Amino acid sequence: MMKKKKILIRIGSLRHGGAEKALINFLKNIPSDKYEIDLLLNLYSGQYIKEVPAWINLRYLIKGDMITTNRIQDIPLKAFRVLYQKMLLLFPSILYKIILKGKQYDIEIGAIHGIYKEILSSPQKNSRKILWIQNDIFSLKEYTSDIIRKFFKFDKILVISNKLEEEMLKLASNEKERNSVVKIYNPIDKKDTLEKANAAIDDMPFKDSEFPLFVSVGTVYPQKGYDRLLHIHKKLWNEGFHHNLIIIGDGYDFENIYQLLDKLNIGESVKMLGYRSNPYPYVQQSDFYIMSSRHEGFPTIIAEALILEKPVCATDISGIKDLLQDGKMGIITQNSKEGIYDGMRQFITEKHLSEKYKAAIRNTELPFILEKSVQHLQEIIDHI
Repeated sequence: MMKKKKILIRIGSLRHGGAEKALINFLKNIPSDKYEIDLLLNLYSGQYIKEVPAWINLRYLIKGDMITTNRIQDIPLKAFRVLYQKMLLLFPSILYKIILKGKQYDIEIGAIHGIYKEILSSPQKNSRKILWIQNDIFSLKEYTSDIIRKFFKFDKILVISNKLEEEMLKLASNEKERNSVVKIYNPIDKKDTLEKANAAIDDMPFKDSEFPLFVSVGTVYPQKGYDRLLHIHKKLWNEGFHHNLIIIGDGYDFENIYQLLDKLNIGESVKMLGYRSNPYPYVQQSDFYIMSSRHEGFPTIIAEALILEKPVCATDISGIKDLLQDGKMGIITQNSKEGIYDGMRQFITEKHLSEKYKAAIRNTELPFILEKSVQHLQEIIDHI
């Protein structure tokens, strides 16, 4: 009988993000007879916990809900969590002995860039180490070149877009470091996306409206650019380019964006629905997908919008040129208010564009389909 590879995978939580979804899609589609996997969460929280396959050993540092607000009553718990995690980072032997039961691993994987210190602090020096970069770290101020250079201590660095690959290769100082960088598309489950999109919903806004409908899905953080999206929506309306907009998602910036919606007096044409565990029917029943993000890694929701054959208008962020194939399958705008304005106005005024992009999507083989990505990731794990 073949000896199973023992693998430790670490991630912050299993909340509703692209990195978390990519990891779950991978775990659900790899063979249980080849690997023995421990999945270690910093926080036992998030919608994807229920989707972790039964054969995966699920471990955690802390159990409880994610704290997304800055309320005074939450500060002691937040402080405790930070200190506890720092203690385990400083004394990793405690973590490996008690929480991980002293198991020896062949491979240790950081499933998100923010967990790189935890993997590099592992007392198991003989394990092979992989970091999966799921965000545009080159757009994050705290990730200086000196910090990113530390990533080359990993045996393999998985990146999810051409832009990330190019930037990492620029920082590499020798052949070994260059060879450690591997581009891999996040696995997207087409069948699952299509099934979920056909689910019945009874709260679809603007059902009887004559105006075109844009939808955007994402955690409500400043990086998503919802503040500028609301200003652009108002400007377009004032100029007679009438349309409606749905924003789906929650996050610590939700109240600020909701207040801005109120202040701009656009509540009749914009609906913020908050978090939805299944946003796909809303995407399916809209005319266009709009992404106003300031930065991303690989925006999984764009891949899913393409599976649903939705015309996309997105800012020029990491991963977008790969996903929209340099503009063949959607509008790529400048990463600015003016750019987003121009893209949305094009969709509203140039009626033929919608069918043009839908035809392009239908006639293109999408590179991020589940089986291809899972197979690629398995090959990396098997041959490291």
